[in-house]
Amino acid sequence: MEERKPNILLAEDDTNLGMVLKNYLELNDYDVELCRDGILALAAFRREKFDLCLLDIMMPNMDGFKLAEEIRDVDPDIPLFFLSAKTMKEDIIQGYKLGADDYIVKPFDSELLLLKIRAILKRNQELSNKEEEQHEFAIGRYAFNARLRTLVHDGESHTLSPKENELLRMLCEHKNDLLPRELALKKIWGSDTYFNGRSMDVYIAKLRKYLKDDPNIEIVNIHGNGFRLVVKD
Repeated sequence: MEERKPNILLAEDDTNLGMVLKNYLELNDYDVELCRDGILALAAFRREKFDLCLLDIMMPNMDGFKLAEEIRDVDPDIPLFFLSAKTMKEDIIQGYKLGADDYIVKPFDSELLLLKIRAILKRNQELSNKEEEQHEFAIGRYAFNARLRTLVHDGESHTLSPKENELLRMLCEHKNDLLPRELALKKIWGSDTYFNGRSMDVYIAKLRKYLKDDPNIEIVNIHGNGFRLVVKD
């Protein structure tokens, strides 16, 4: 049976750039759905299964930031790149706050973009295929199953996204000890860049929220070094 090609959603209102990029990616064994505004891209995302999204920011009807929010509501962990001529630091930070895996400034090198796409899809495949020796953890009053990606408290189960799951698993493996920031970033995000660090901080905040009902649990930020999952007996 022929292996399925990764499917990419490309939201780009520049007709020439959109077609050139679509053709280039298709020549490199990707299926590409090209949409020229945010509303059409969101409809396509809800209709089909994609492995990665490439989003322009300045588009008619719905801009890339709003589109990213809508996509994250449907799938909080799909790889997402912004492709934009907007170079202000505030725009780049906004992109990463919305959960972007990368923010690529136009004009860009198509070969470099291709390498980044390959790297992140390979990383995600390795994470999804990985078998862990220990997958069940007791965290205070919570029961965490890393294989099922479930966090259970008082009979209520919450399903974690893949990145949330991997980060909590690493914290559990280092329970009451330091989880080095660099280790978590390289293992989950692929590199320890500043913007990936900002993204991890967002995920740490989410985990704190999920664990807030047990006062004996705390995720402590060890400034400049990493995090500790502290569970009091």
